[in-house]
Amino acid sequence: MPGCHWAALVETMRPLASWHPHDLIGVFTDIDDTLTTEGNITPDAMRALADLKAAGLHVVPITGRPMGWSEPFVQSWPVDAIVAENGALALQHTPPLGLRKLYQQSATTRQHNFARMQQVAQRILKEVSGSRLSQDSPGRETDIAIDHSEFTHLPPSGIEQVVNIMQSEGMTATVSSIHVNGWFGEHNKLTGARWIVQELWGRDLDAEIGRWVYVGDSSNDQVMFEHFPHTVGVANIRRFEAQLTHPPRYITASERGAGFAELTRHLLAGLN
Repeated sequence: MPGCHWAALVETMRPLASWHPHDLIGVFTDIDDTLTTEGNITPDAMRALADLKAAGLHVVPITGRPMGWSEPFVQSWPVDAIVAENGALALQHTPPLGLRKLYQQSATTRQHNFARMQQVAQRILKEVSGSRLSQDSPGRETDIAIDHSEFTHLPPSGIEQVVNIMQSEGMTATVSSIHVNGWFGEHNKLTGARWIVQELWGRDLDAEIGRWVYVGDSSNDQVMFEHFPHTVGVANIRRFEAQLTHPPRYITASERGAGFAELTRHLLAGLN
């Protein structure tokens, strides 16, 4: 029954105050509606990133946003890297070396998949009434994104139809707070997290996963919520709670960037 499912989720997502963090070395976080509020990173969320780095923690945002969209942020935010396009690629900015781009797939594979994805995108636009490509689509290299809540509104039936088409074409499909993303390949946010820890620090994430926390806000964060022992949802995740088979362990009182700042204060207080 829906009521029983909701009650179970409320019990599972415990208040952030009940978490007692210790011995942590890093934070993975979603970006849209987790770090950002109405599309912008707020001063309290930016300060939270800086405070985490100042405390000596690794900070790696993982997003469904594209490579092109992520470039200015990795160059201006206090983070180690940004993993973009749901784990397919990453950007690192290291002065004075500048911007470094890393990929999980070969150039040949990316080129082949890109052509296939454009065909699927055209099918979606033709068959799903009201569907629109995301406005950040020109910066995408390894996936396609259909806007459902950023600059247009696609009803739940339309979102389901988009997901079904992507899956029928052999794509992986996920729904974020703003987009439906689809891609060819086995990568996701979890494999992207494992990959970037190995790429940047030569370490095995699974061997130290209990020393990291993941923060997110929507159903496309479930693979991270399922595998990380320490997981936090910002309060606006309740929008998706009926769809979550793997909710986060803890939930903040505040939404979006304010929720991330709340988490950071709690985390750093527990480590001191």
